[in-house]
Amino acid sequence: MKVELRRWDDGDLGVLTRANTPEMTAHLGGPEPHDQVRERHERYLRLNASGEACMLRIDVDGVPAGSIGYWQTDHEGVPAFETGWAVEPAWQGRGVAREALRQLTHLVAADGRRRLLVAYPGVDNPGSNALCRGAGFEQRGSGTIPWRGGELAYNAWVLDVSPLDLDGRTPDVDERFDGPALEESRWWPFYTPHWSSKDASAARWSVGAGGLELRIDEDTEPWAPALDADLRVSHIQTGQRSGPLGSGVGQHRFRAGLRVTEEQPEHRGWLVQHGVIEVRMGAIRHPDVMVAFWPIGFEAEPDDCGELCIAEIFGSELDDAGGWVGVGVKPQNDPRLREDFEKVRIDGDLTAMHDYAVEWTPDRVRFFIDGRWVKTVAQSIDYPVQFMLEVYEFPRADGTRDTAALPHVLRVERVRSFPPA
Repeated sequence: MKVELRRWDDGDLGVLTRANTPEMTAHLGGPEPHDQVRERHERYLRLNASGEACMLRIDVDGVPAGSIGYWQTDHEGVPAFETGWAVEPAWQGRGVAREALRQLTHLVAADGRRRLLVAYPGVDNPGSNALCRGAGFEQRGSGTIPWRGGELAYNAWVLDVSPLDLDGRTPDVDERFDGPALEESRWWPFYTPHWSSKDASAARWSVGAGGLELRIDEDTEPWAPALDADLRVSHIQTGQRSGPLGSGVGQHRFRAGLRVTEEQPEHRGWLVQHGVIEVRMGAIRHPDVMVAFWPIGFEAEPDDCGELCIAEIFGSELDDAGGWVGVGVKPQNDPRLREDFEKVRIDGDLTAMHDYAVEWTPDRVRFFIDGRWVKTVAQSIDYPVQFMLEVYEFPRADGTRDTAALPHVLRVERVRSFPPA
C-alpha cells in the first residue's frame, strides 16, 4: 500500500463531498450544507495559492482517500501551523492517516517558517488523539471553542519540529579520533564479547587525522557462529557489563537463552544520561552491509536496556538519489518502553559525511539528520546509556561473499555529547 500526498487542485471537491457525511463528521458537529463544502474547497485553493496553507489530498495506490494539510495559526501567542485530516471509511484502520501525518510532519519541518505543529482533535475522538500521541505530539491541555452553532471540547497537541540548536552549548566530550590510538578510558573495541569472546569480537580499527575507520576484511571471521550464523562485525562501544560465566546476565540480550561464554571486566567508559548525542559518519553502499550508531542502556539493572537508534543505514537501501535512515526508540528487553522506530528518506549521498543526533530529555527524544528534525518519540529512557558504533556484513543465503568489495570501511569523523541544556 502506497500513501502519497498530492497538492489540492480544482478536481478535489469530491474528496470534501465524500467526507461530508454523518459518519465522517460525527466529531465535528455533523455535515455542512453543500455550499459551505464548496466554499471550503475554494478556500483551500486560495490558501495554497497565497502560501498561507498547504492543503493536500491523500492518495492510496493512486486512489483519492482523504485530505490533510497545515495552515497558519498561533498557539499560546507563538506562531505555529495547525493540521487536520480526514480519511474515508474504506481506508480507516489501515495506517493511512498515520502515514499521511508522518509525511506531513516532514513537510512542515522542511517548510521551516514555523517551528510548532499543533492539532486540536475533539476530546471524544479517540482515534485522532491516539494518532497525535503516536506521531510524537505532546498534549498541552484542553479547551472549548464555539463550533457550528454549539461548542467543541478539544485537546491541544503540540509537536516541536525546530532544528537542532547547539549555539552556545559546549560538548562535554568531542571525540575526533585524532590521537595515536583509541582513548581507552572511553572505548571498548569488542562487540558484546561476553556472548562470544574478545578474540572473536575484536574490532578492526584505525584512527588518525581523518577520524576513525572500522573495517571488515576478507579474513574477518563471524563474531559468534553458534548464535549469529556468519554475521561479521567490526564494532566499538563505550561500556561493558556482564555476569559470571554461564549466567544470562549481559548487555544486548538479542535472543532468548543467551549465556555468558567468556567473563569480562566491567568497563564504565563514556556513559551519558540526557542531553545531545551526535555522530558524524558516512554509510556504505553495498547490499550486504549495514552501519549503525545506537546507544543502549548500560544495564546496571536488567530492565535498563532500551536503545536510542540514532542511525541505522542498510547499504541495500541507498540509491543514486539518497537513501533510508532508521531512527527511533527500541525497547530491546525494557518492558517500560514501546517500539517507536521508522525509516526516514534522506536525499543526497549518504556515503558522504552526515550528522545524526538525538536531543534526549526525561520526557521525549527528538531525532535529527544534519541538524534537521526528522522524528520525535514521546517517551524516554531514564538511565545511562553507552554508545554502540559498528559496521555489519550480513551472510548471504548461498554462503558466498563479495570479496571484490572488501574491505567494508565505516568512516566516522566525530562523536560528541552535550550535557542537558
